[in-house]
Amino acid sequence: MEIKKLDGSFSVCKVIDYTQVDLGMEFCFIGKTDEENSLVCLTEFVPHNTIERDDGWKAFRIQGILDFSLIGILSQISTLLAENRVGIFAVSTYNTDYILVKKDNYEKALGILENAGYRIIG
Repeated sequence: MEIKKLDGSFSVCKVIDYTQVDLGMEFCFIGKTDEENSLVCLTEFVPHNTIERDDGWKAFRIQGILDFSLIGILSQISTLLAENRVGIFAVSTYNTDYILVKKDNYEKALGILENAGYRIIG
């Protein structure tokens, strides 16, 4: 399985609403619940109506389109990283999964995955 490194630094945010979010940016993950409005985006595009934010994330994705019948891919990756004390923030889309890791652990995480048989590209 291939892991694609993504360029840029990411931020995980809580926003008042999505009126200032540029939905046209390359990476924009939003999550709305009865308790919060969340946003994950490139740090340079964090909107002004952000209430809380956590900067300093790097990201990679599982390359390709994952069939819904595939089971445990994210679980395998998160387990490998957890066993090596690397925390993650995961975002799933219709096609695949994105994993964010703090910058300080990014290269370590990629090395762990490569040693486990994942092919790192990008």
